[in-house]
Amino acid sequence: MEQMEETSIITRVLNGDRQAYALLVNEYKDQIFNLAYRMTGSHEDADDLSQDTFIRAYKNLKRFDKEKRFFTWLYTISVNLIRNRLKKNIKNLSRSAAENPAADIAEPDNTNTPEQTMIHTQRIHHLNMCLQKLPGDLREAVVLRFYQGLSFENITEILGISLSAAKMRVYRGLEKLREAMGNE
Repeated sequence: MEQMEETSIITRVLNGDRQAYALLVNEYKDQIFNLAYRMTGSHEDADDLSQDTFIRAYKNLKRFDKEKRFFTWLYTISVNLIRNRLKKNIKNLSRSAAENPAADIAEPDNTNTPEQTMIHTQRIHHLNMCLQKLPGDLREAVVLRFYQGLSFENITEILGISLSAAKMRVYRGLEKLREAMGNE
């Protein structure tokens, strides 16, 4: 969604058209859920955090700077909520993607043999387990860059860090992920 379209929708919402907010929710709900899931490893927590993100954004829409992109503002809200949840429930969030290893795997390719599909499933499971073990700041950067497909410029805006810091977090995150993948 283009910035002008986002701004137009936000203006409509602020002028009383509450239904227009559904357009923004529909546009970004999958991305916000995916971010929350990759950070927590839990579908249930990701659902809660996604809803909380959109509720918080709606309640604070008056504070939104229309000169900026809505989606980066929304991601910032989501990242902050996720960080808070992880800090609060560190023990409860020990369950990870390991509990449900095949939950986020794409439909198997019909050209793959059952053995190839099983190997692919195991690799994805292993990657998810290793991703959950990364420190939160590195996991955030890796998830935003590779799972969400965001540019380094967007990552800097969302995380409130410099461009070099964003690149360094992604680099360090990938290095730690490679080490973890090789060690297990």
